[in-house]
Amino acid sequence: MLKIDMHTHIIPEHLPKWADKFGYGDFIHLHHHKEGAAMMMKGAKFFREIQANCWDPELRIEEYARHHTQVQVVSTIPVMFGYDAKPEDGWEMARFLNDHMAEICRKYPKNYVGLATLPMQDEDLAVKELERCKNELGLPGIQIGSNINDKNLSSPKFFPIFQACQELGMCIMIHPWNMMGFSSIERYWLPWLVGMPAETSRAACSLIFGGVMERLPDLRICFSHAGGSFLPTLGRIEHGFNCRPDLVAIDNPVNPREYLGKFWIDSITHDADLLEYVLKMQGSKRIMLGSDYPFPLGDLEIGAYIEEMNLAPEIVEDIYCNAALEWLNLKREIFE
Repeated sequence: MLKIDMHTHIIPEHLPKWADKFGYGDFIHLHHHKEGAAMMMKGAKFFREIQANCWDPELRIEEYARHHTQVQVVSTIPVMFGYDAKPEDGWEMARFLNDHMAEICRKYPKNYVGLATLPMQDEDLAVKELERCKNELGLPGIQIGSNINDKNLSSPKFFPIFQACQELGMCIMIHPWNMMGFSSIERYWLPWLVGMPAETSRAACSLIFGGVMERLPDLRICFSHAGGSFLPTLGRIEHGFNCRPDLVAIDNPVNPREYLGKFWIDSITHDADLLEYVLKMQGSKRIMLGSDYPFPLGDLEIGAYIEEMNLAPEIVEDIYCNAALEWLNLKREIFE
């Protein structure tokens, strides 16, 4: 069975020192301190250590073969978004990352599909890069953050970008980042354990309540990490919509529950019971195999637990490939 892991991250082995070039900021650079590993440095501060499977496409293919997975959808590591850069500098960073990703996809067309990154802080440059990625690089979609410099995705500033995505047929993966209250919840890794699921729900609620998904019904959006806390708390969200429409339903009168099945999520639940729950809510055609590879918080057995759930073969096939093929708007044959 074809298996497509639609949520993975990649980075070039060597990065420019953008802080030196731009003359400001604490942009990520890599310090290759030992064979097969590098320290991601945020300015002078250590961010995390990564291994060669963060950048080596052939090593990644070997590791995926152990899990009988043929295709990786790659996107940049969210710390590379560069939304706090000056617009032209952010655009330069995005072009560098997108060119690198497109080259990997050209070299290994049966193994890699790329999601571009955009300078979301400037809508004109973002649309310009979006068009380049579609028309010149052949990338089928983008990855963006759950908020952009603390602005909700429902901000009118970003609507032209979403509109261009619909017109160009580009899919969108929304990944949590710049988590709410980060500095006050750093202890115990709470930004990643609590903040990320909340951020994903923030993005989903913003796009629904802000009317973006209503105005652009053909947008193909994926909310990563199984939709974060959006689906498990939809009852509360819907109740708030019903009991305080004066606060919630001010830009879109449609009940948020009506959007079930109109967006995609990945399968990263780490919990078979939760996957059963989201299957009931979303249906198998809107749930895609995802891992968050190669990071330890991800599902690094690439959906192995799904095979132990006694799901019907057609449901497994939807999760493993059919849902992703529809989201990406790609044909199965290109991977055979």
